[in-house]
Amino acid sequence: MTTVSIDHVLLTRFNLPSVGPESVIRAQDGWLRDRVELFEGHTVPSVRAQSAAARLHWLVFLDRESPGWLVDRLAPLVDEGLLHPVFGEQFTNEDVVAEARALTGGTGDVLLTTNLDNDDALAVDFAERLHRLVTSSRTEALYLSNGLILTADEAYLRHDPHNAFVSVVEPWEDAKTVWRDWHNRLHLQMPVRVADGAPAWLQVIHGRNVSNRVRGRLVDAASYRDSFPGQLDAVRSPTRGALLRDRLVRVPLRAAKESVRRLGKTVVMGLFGKDGLDRVKERLQRGPAT
Repeated sequence: MTTVSIDHVLLTRFNLPSVGPESVIRAQDGWLRDRVELFEGHTVPSVRAQSAAARLHWLVFLDRESPGWLVDRLAPLVDEGLLHPVFGEQFTNEDVVAEARALTGGTGDVLLTTNLDNDDALAVDFAERLHRLVTSSRTEALYLSNGLILTADEAYLRHDPHNAFVSVVEPWEDAKTVWRDWHNRLHLQMPVRVADGAPAWLQVIHGRNVSNRVRGRLVDAASYRDSFPGQLDAVRSPTRGALLRDRLVRVPLRAAKESVRRLGKTVVMGLFGKDGLDRVKERLQRGPAT
């Protein structure tokens, strides 16, 4: 197997000014404080627990107008060396690459960037599994396809071959990072490799989600607790009846709804492009006009 040296950087948009559907959520009272709680409760401990932590770097992008209390709240994580904050408004691909190079030194054969939302979590071996996939310096999108969806007290096993925890490996001289396009459109720009296996990521469903919702099938999370330390402690073990009802009734209903959503998105994208889809999502978030 070819040995490739990797500069691996997690990329997180924390509270950058945004347009489209997210702007509606971000404008609501308490969004930022709620988001910090999710970040500290899920994202931070999962990055800290990575088995390949010594080979991992983390860029967190924040609004330059972030309140002082937020900066103070993140300061211990910065002092710990767990994350590196970057303040601004909008960042080009070139800006993000420059920040990654400054953080890592850019001495590796390749840059590996991973998208990580600030309310989600990674399995302890997420980065290690990705590193094993990198065997050449060619540009590729990499997906670990299996993960968990977490509600207050239930966990769902989800297979998503083009999920939001996508990574892009690429030579430094031609780097544009994983943020060059939506996570489910990277196949239009480069080869894609999808790896199965144990759940590698965890999406948290909460009241301020923009697009995440329960998907997959209900499972007993007990066997996954070691991969997600502290994340699944509140999840109850479902009864056999609950598992059966989910498999026979709820899974088909969710699949039908997803098919309708997918068809609608395809039609809107075909007619109006990405911007048009964002406008539709924003209108749905705002609700009916009064």
